[in-house]
Amino acid sequence: MDHNKLVKDCLRKDKAAQRELYAHFAGQMMGVCYRYTKSVADAEDVLQEGFIKVFKNLHQYKGNGEFGAWVRKIMVNTAITYLKSRSRYQYDLSYIDNSLHPVSDEDPEVKIGAKELAELIRQLPPGYQTIFNMYAVEGYTHVEIGGILGINEGTSRSQYARARALLIGWIEKNAVENKTGTYARKQI
Repeated sequence: MDHNKLVKDCLRKDKAAQRELYAHFAGQMMGVCYRYTKSVADAEDVLQEGFIKVFKNLHQYKGNGEFGAWVRKIMVNTAITYLKSRSRYQYDLSYIDNSLHPVSDEDPEVKIGAKELAELIRQLPPGYQTIFNMYAVEGYTHVEIGGILGINEGTSRSQYARARALLIGWIEKNAVENKTGTYARKQI
C-alpha cells in the first residue's frame, strides 16, 4: 500500500481513500488503544477520537518516517488524554513516589506467551499499565513519559519498576502454581 498516495487522496477529501486508511489501520490501532484502557468500549472511544485527530491533522504528516508510526503516536497520545480526562481513571493515574520493595533486575525464569503477558499487563493498575506500555511497548524514554504525563522522570522510572515487579511476581506465582498442579487457570 502506498501510504503517501493514500494521504494525498485523504487530504483531497476522497471518502474512499479515508475508508481505506481507516480499514487498513483500525485493527492494529484498536490493539494499541485497548492496551491503555480497561474495556473494549473505552478502547473504541479512544480509537474513534484518535482517527478524528488523524484526519484532522493529516496535513502535518510530512512523509518522513513510517506513516503507521505517526498514526500510532496519535493513538497513544489520544489514549493518555482519554485516561487523564475520565474521572474513573483519575485516581488510578495518581503517581505516588512511596518506596515499595527492592526490584530485581533479573528476568523471571519462566516462559510466557504473548497473549498471556498482554492480559497480565492489562491487569496492572492503570498508572502502572500506562507507563509500562509507554516504556516497554512503545519505546518512550522516561524523560518523554514524564513530559507527556506531567510527572518527573524518577516517578516514571519507579512506576515502571513497580509494574515490572508486579508482572514478574505474577508470572513466577503462576509458574510455581503450575508446577505443583494446584493452579487451575484462574484470573490474576
